[in-house]
Amino acid sequence: MTQLIQTLRQHLPAPQVITDELRLLAYGTDASFYRLIPEVIAVVETEDDLKAVLTVARQNKTPVTFRAAGTSLSGQAITDGILALIGEGFATYELNADASKVKVGPGIVGGEVNRRLAPHGKKIGPDPASINACKIGGIAANNASGMCCGTAQNSYRTLAGLRVMLADGSLLDTEDPLSVDAFTRSHAVLLGELERLGRDTRDNARLAERIRHKFKIKNTTGYSLNALVDYEYPIDILAHLMIGSEGTLGFISRITYQTVVEDPFKASALVFLPNIRSACEAVIRLKPQPVSAVELLDRPALHSVENKPGLPAIMRDLDEEAAALLIEVRAASAEALQDKIAAVHGALDGVATVEPLAFSTDPATCEMYWKVRKGTFPSVGAMRRTGTTVLIEDVAFPIESLADATLDLQALLRHHGYHEAIIFGHALEGNLHFVFTQDFGDPAEVERYARLMDDICHLVVDKYDGSLKAEHGTGRNMAPFVELEWGKEATDLMRRIKRLFDQDNLLNPGVILNDNPHAHLENLKPMPAAEDIVDRCIECGFCEPLCPSHRLTLSPRQRIVSVRELARRAATGDPAGRVGADYAYMGLDTCAGCGLCSTACPVGIDTGDLTRRLRGRQLGDTARAVNAWTGEHFATLATASRLGLSVGHAVSGLVGDALLGRLSGGAWKKDMPRPGKAPAARTGSGDPVVYFPTCGGRIFGPSEAGEMQLGDVVSTLLVRAGYAPRLPEGFDQLCCGQMLASKGMAEEADRMSDRLTAALLKASDNGRYPVIMDASACSSRMQKQLAGRIKLYDFHEFAVDALLPRLMITREAGPIALHVNCSVRKNGSDAKLKTLLAACVDSFIEPAGVTCCGFAGDRGFVVPELNRHALRKIHDELPANCACGVSTNRTCEIGLTAETGRTYQSIAYLLEKCSRPRPTC
Repeated sequence: MTQLIQTLRQHLPAPQVITDELRLLAYGTDASFYRLIPEVIAVVETEDDLKAVLTVARQNKTPVTFRAAGTSLSGQAITDGILALIGEGFATYELNADASKVKVGPGIVGGEVNRRLAPHGKKIGPDPASINACKIGGIAANNASGMCCGTAQNSYRTLAGLRVMLADGSLLDTEDPLSVDAFTRSHAVLLGELERLGRDTRDNARLAERIRHKFKIKNTTGYSLNALVDYEYPIDILAHLMIGSEGTLGFISRITYQTVVEDPFKASALVFLPNIRSACEAVIRLKPQPVSAVELLDRPALHSVENKPGLPAIMRDLDEEAAALLIEVRAASAEALQDKIAAVHGALDGVATVEPLAFSTDPATCEMYWKVRKGTFPSVGAMRRTGTTVLIEDVAFPIESLADATLDLQALLRHHGYHEAIIFGHALEGNLHFVFTQDFGDPAEVERYARLMDDICHLVVDKYDGSLKAEHGTGRNMAPFVELEWGKEATDLMRRIKRLFDQDNLLNPGVILNDNPHAHLENLKPMPAAEDIVDRCIECGFCEPLCPSHRLTLSPRQRIVSVRELARRAATGDPAGRVGADYAYMGLDTCAGCGLCSTACPVGIDTGDLTRRLRGRQLGDTARAVNAWTGEHFATLATASRLGLSVGHAVSGLVGDALLGRLSGGAWKKDMPRPGKAPAARTGSGDPVVYFPTCGGRIFGPSEAGEMQLGDVVSTLLVRAGYAPRLPEGFDQLCCGQMLASKGMAEEADRMSDRLTAALLKASDNGRYPVIMDASACSSRMQKQLAGRIKLYDFHEFAVDALLPRLMITREAGPIALHVNCSVRKNGSDAKLKTLLAACVDSFIEPAGVTCCGFAGDRGFVVPELNRHALRKIHDELPANCACGVSTNRTCEIGLTAETGRTYQSIAYLLEKCSRPRPTC
């Protein structure tokens, strides 16, 4: 163990100092195409933690890189030194009285900030495409912008104050007069030098004008030199230099944004034009108009998504020179929205379009239009050859040069053989993204990439005086070209700023400023083929906020990174070593397999599929035989499970739930359900319907003695609503196979579902009658198995469509907690679940910090820490007067009950209670 690691462990709790080979690799990987493996990862939860890390770094002369979400595209979030990983202690949020300002920590996700601001009609200005995954630390450190914020609402322009820790461990809170006063005395030299730099820069008319000119368009190349010309007070200069500094000048531990209005009325138009030039001329006309966004897409970009379902058919018939503009307008009222639409029509009057300009206010249509724009990057990523990397670069040009620059960029990409490349971008700001695929495993291909980048840099700078990085940050990728864009005088000014704040060059060295002309071609990330179901992964990290095991062990991205490394080692004959050994627990045992990652993944990857495949491979003959026997003798397993619950309750009655929980390694839960039983057959004279009570409700009964079984509750509701429920023949011996599928035994699981399919077909008269199931995970599996043959409903879906119209509901006051489990989220039936709950109660609470509960079938019994970790945020969101909760999976309800101390039940119980016949007077 190195002295560095020993010293860190003296200052930080052991779990916050990470040294195992697997997590150094996985946690140290970001969304860029570069790779460095940190020597150690220090998870920082407080400013004291961070100060300790900086002290140890100075003592050991080891560089430090600050890491938030790692969605950075230019290599600014990796290191071979200390990676300071921002923990949840920095996920802070504080809103002022009139919602005009919001104070947030670097560890909170940008989309979460906007979710909390939404009820106030506000949002933060920056709106990067990664906002639902990236964190405030990265948004501020990269001065991220996006589709609508332009240069007027980025972090630099909406900054109201910040709290920053410098390399020497000193703190400055620009909104605290006492802090400013103390810092002014302790750092008089630094502030004096900043004041002098600002004065000298403003007095240098040529340099000052150069800086102002450079920031008229989007520009994240180098430091925010505009701070020196925009401000005179040295504290203001310091604060604005931190924006876009990529962790090279200090650590922003809190930032205060001026919020911006989120207009409630929106309209979008997808306009097709004959060619790029006519599209760009239209953009120039739109620039002074009241538009929120204008996105440009070239013909290859449209080709990349034209066959997606739901998109306009005309896209497939456009000429090869065609282009498109996606225009959005927003307003505070419907009348104001129409005025803005009219202004756009007036501005484009006389512009030749393939079809007449037409705006839509229909949310579904607008979402479809934006799918065109947002689907381009992932489409290229999904189609790339295995082993290659998908790259997205961003540049900016003066808007008046946009047409010529776009055509030149297209020609340059073709000249270098990047025929798959597409171009799209935020046209109002002259900001273009271009996407292409690259093989970094072949030296000749790396050389081709180097030639391309050299030519692009000279095109952008020499011909158009544009920005080499518009919004993705300088990073390692563009650091060697900063002087090319800015010139020696301005770049030397940046070097002086870096030395002033970080004289030992310990904060993220090599990022923003790098004297190595080949730095952008070194430390390239390998992307070896691993498994076909995940080879398309672009390692963007969009999946991570939804993953229940993220920060407990691994996220979906980190699982794929690890599997790729194991594949690389296997291909070269290297042993898997500790990476392989540790992956068994971190990668497989603690993966919930919920598939929520696929809902955020730009290319739709379900990492749960990978986990199930690898679990199946690692099963030994004995385990496989036992599981196969279970599938063939399910009734015996169900009986044994009920017996185990009976024994458990007998033991807990003697020693208590807490001790039994410890003795069982967490498998025994507080308020463990009573043994279940098969529901009794019910007769009804109404419409026939097939009801299959799933095994979860049959094995795990109610939490309280004397309560009805779930199956009896559902049957009661069906009869009450005028239905005649039918139970499939031999239902207590049947299971959908989900339990074996989750273990990677796909064939055995399919045999179980085939038996259930036969029983359901028979009971439903080959699909004549609808089928209902009472567990969402099982319903989801069987809906796929029976697609086109039987109309199968999850209970809450049937309840909304068929029960509510027939029942008399007496609503309860609430609040009741709602857990939308992962199957409901993936199937998109959460709206119906909320409709059903709203019909039963006046108010309900859906904790925003919870996605999948992490119970995941039997995972909550086998690795209970996954369930605890997944629900760690729920406690702060449930008020004291919220005494119970509802969901649609029995095992989820067990975990939720144990972790929250509130009884969670199927929503069927609530509906039954609210629909009971009331006594008449």
